[in-house]
Amino acid sequence: MAINPAKFVREVRQETRKVVWPTRKETLISTAMVLVLTLIAGIFFLIVDNIIAWGVRVILGMGA
Repeated sequence: MAINPAKFVREVRQETRKVVWPTRKETLISTAMVLVLTLIAGIFFLIVDNIIAWGVRVILGMGA
């Protein structure tokens, strides 16, 4: 099967015309959501990590 670069480029261009690109507002909202959820996840895992570390110290008798 021969590879035809011109045909490939035409097909790629046809497919990119079908893509529905997000608006600026949609992009900003999605970015803000990702940042907020990342912050929430970071805080959650910080708290869980501290609780587990405290529990391990108590079990092993290394902490107060």
